[in-house]
Amino acid sequence: MGNSRNWREQLREHMARSPEPVPGMPLVEIAGQGRVLIENHRGVCCCGREQMRIRVSYGEIAVSGHRLELARMSREAVVITGRIDSVTLHREVGK
Repeated sequence: MGNSRNWREQLREHMARSPEPVPGMPLVEIAGQGRVLIENHRGVCCCGREQMRIRVSYGEIAVSGHRLELARMSREAVVITGRIDSVTLHREVGK
């Protein structure tokens, strides 16, 4: 019984730790219903008041909502503000 309890504790500890993001891979952070941060992007492919699509290494991230604005954009990150309704990943085939 001691081994199974030890195994369960190890699994619980492993699950509790937050995984570190892989360098260079896209990272999406949603702050409430009014802000989305996308790091390690590859550009904006669609920029509208109700939907924005951001290129990432393995496809696109679509942000849908109302009164969306591209609040900030740099080589590393894009910040979208407005009323965020959904954030969706569209993978490219084979990636």
